[in-house]
Amino acid sequence: MMKSFDDLDIVYSTEKGRIKPEKKQPEAPKGDGIVRVGRETKGRKGAGMTVITGIPLHPEGLKDLAKKMKQKCGTGGTVKGRTIEIQGDHRDLLVAELQTLGYTVKKSGG
Repeated sequence: MMKSFDDLDIVYSTEKGRIKPEKKQPEAPKGDGIVRVGRETKGRKGAGMTVITGIPLHPEGLKDLAKKMKQKCGTGGTVKGRTIEIQGDHRDLLVAELQTLGYTVKKSGG
């Protein structure tokens, strides 16, 4: 079996510095510390989604939290960028659940 280019041991190089860059764990973004839960219909042909923004977690933590929230609501959803989208209007349920997890939560929008 042939080794990939990244697995080859370099014997000689004229380049300076590190040969293989070190991989960093992505950091959680720093915000104002308030998680916002709102409802969006824009670009969804009128179908509403509950959108959660401002969660100070790294991407893997966001995926885990989204899974818990989807199970709590009994519906589908996804993680897009730094936001969690849950199908349907579940703002009240999600605000209560996030507060029990220790987050400072505000409803956003109408």
